[in-house]
Amino acid sequence: MPTIGNIQLPDFPLLLAPMEDVSDPPFRAVCKLNGADLMYTEFISSEGLIRDAIRSRKKLDIFEAERPVGIQIFGGDEEAMAMSARIVDTVNPDLLDINFGCPVKKVVSKGAGAGVLKNIDLMVRLTEACVKSTRLPVTVKTRLGWDDNSKNIVEVAERLQDVGIKALSIHGRTRAQLYKGQADWSLIAEVKNNPRIHIPIFGNGDIDSPEKAVEYKKRYGVDGIMIGRAAIGYPWIFNEIKHYIQTGEHLPPPTIEQRVDVIRQHLHGSVQWKGEVLGILEMRRHYTNYLKGLPNIRDYRLKLVTLKSLEEIEPVLQEIVQVYHGFQFERRKVDMDAMAYSCDS
Repeated sequence: MPTIGNIQLPDFPLLLAPMEDVSDPPFRAVCKLNGADLMYTEFISSEGLIRDAIRSRKKLDIFEAERPVGIQIFGGDEEAMAMSARIVDTVNPDLLDINFGCPVKKVVSKGAGAGVLKNIDLMVRLTEACVKSTRLPVTVKTRLGWDDNSKNIVEVAERLQDVGIKALSIHGRTRAQLYKGQADWSLIAEVKNNPRIHIPIFGNGDIDSPEKAVEYKKRYGVDGIMIGRAAIGYPWIFNEIKHYIQTGEHLPPPTIEQRVDVIRQHLHGSVQWKGEVLGILEMRRHYTNYLKGLPNIRDYRLKLVTLKSLEEIEPVLQEIVQVYHGFQFERRKVDMDAMAYSCDS
């Protein structure tokens, strides 16, 4: 069983990736209920935390039902990262994670996220600064390298382990690839099979079905899998993978009743955490994914993204259940290219 500090994870844990504007407490809650073993917050700017930026501080919110849960930070300055680690320490998550993988320009241009992949020495210094500044176990999420000419993940893994990280999650693409092409797990396996590496290694990238999860588990030997885009609008993927690993059989797709129940949980959690106006507004982006596969759903979806109160939304959800009761969903097919969220790094 993989262990991160004092955190004992189950055999072959399934991790929910930190995704900007997605992995907030309401979304994490429905993923936890549907089988996620370890989850992370959206990534948080170290400079934002130090400035006491409201949005950054809000992302520190974690709840007991989520545990184990990690808070993820990013930045390119050693002092700022160290100070942020101390701030994170005060809210008592289970671990601190560092993002060295986000490929988006606004992060990379500041020398943070995947921008640090250009300078391994700086990556090591930033990591060491965090390790020395917190009592929490420190983990890292990163990519294979900056581009095809600098796939240095084996060296990176050794050096980060040497300065004290307790686990490493690797997305099987370079920064130059962004989310294009197929994730290369062969280098992730090389890290896992390196006799010098003794920390858990988690693979990330393109896991969108129980079959692929089992195939990659067997082929690459990683300690667990991190899932990002495939969980958006479909938190059931965690339990579906677990069931398939245990039995070799598929769970039936969630019914319309189950889908609407999760929509309600997500919506009410969003309102409780953010307030009714913002909670309803930010929930709108999720309806399409939750209701994907239903014929002629467009009119209902348009209603849901225009209504402004829970009292207005609930009758629409009830009507959807009534209209589509007994509808037989096909097994889910994920268009990963259409779901390239910016911080599923």
